[in-house]
Amino acid sequence: MKPTGVVRKLDELGRITLPIELRRNFQIEEKDPLEIYVDGDCIILKKCQETDIFTGSKEDLIEFEGKKVSKATVRKLAELAGLNVSE
Repeated sequence: MKPTGVVRKLDELGRITLPIELRRNFQIEEKDPLEIYVDGDCIILKKCQETDIFTGSKEDLIEFEGKKVSKATVRKLAELAGLNVSE
């Protein structure tokens, strides 16, 4: 792990603020989801990668009604619905 030299205190609700430099470097925007991991005595924050809500795939994503779905999943769903899809 690489130390940043930044120290933050928890507020009364257990929150911390990530420095703007880190948010910029990791392209973390307001309301972006972060995953929390534990490794021994370390707490690790990781920016969530967008994935297909059905399969977890990260390839060829499209957005539908605020959710991410891969094109492969759309094709499979169309087949299940009896629709003929050509690309």
